[in-house]
Amino acid sequence: MDDCIFCKIINNEIPSTTIYEDDDIKAFFDISQVTPGHTLIVPKKHVKNIFEYDEDLAQRVFKKVPMIARAIKESNPDIIGMNICLNNGEIAYQSVMHSHIHLVPRYSDKDGFSMKWADNTGVASDEQMQERADAIKKNLED
Repeated sequence: MDDCIFCKIINNEIPSTTIYEDDDIKAFFDISQVTPGHTLIVPKKHVKNIFEYDEDLAQRVFKKVPMIARAIKESNPDIIGMNICLNNGEIAYQSVMHSHIHLVPRYSDKDGFSMKWADNTGVASDEQMQERADAIKKNLED
């Protein structure tokens, strides 16, 4: 992808602070550094989002997440947790349309990062929940 910023970073056309690279992925600091150490894990193969991964690519990319997350956590004793986010589509806050996984180290509840989750417990009936589950199950691939 000639106009993809992450493809340009992968191809070293744009500089980055790289912390890990192999044949499948490149992990580098997000320029925004939401918190210190905020890292992106990016597959070298251009895929727009999770919906474009095949099983092989998913295995090669996601197996590196724990290793890189542990390395980030061990790099600073002040890191007490980590958010790992994969946004898919603009509605889900994906801003670069090349799949990437955010590793956001957490230092405290005042470190500048937050997520808000609605609690819709009990909004859907048991029947509605089962209908949703059945609709998903019939689309699962083995």
